[in-house]
Amino acid sequence: MSWPTFLEHIRLDFPVLVMALLVLVSSVAVVYTKHAGRSEFVAQQQLENRRDQLNEEWGKLLLEQSTWASPARVEQQSRSRLNMQVPEQSQIVVVRP
Repeated sequence: MSWPTFLEHIRLDFPVLVMALLVLVSSVAVVYTKHAGRSEFVAQQQLENRRDQLNEEWGKLLLEQSTWASPARVEQQSRSRLNMQVPEQSQIVVVRP
């Protein structure tokens, strides 16, 4: 094979080489994009699980707060701990401006 024939052969295969490189780059980009998408999906699932846990804990805390602040419990605690009592009608004084 002579030198000019070899160069012609290379020139004819240059577009094929470029296309092969473009296909390779494209396939690597697809793999990378797929991996990044899966990683983001896993992170999203973890965040959604954490959100659900926090919502559950928030609901429990609201229930606990309502239990501790119920009027019956406040009255019971004021009677037992502070020795308070409901005033009788004669002990009530109304102040008018």
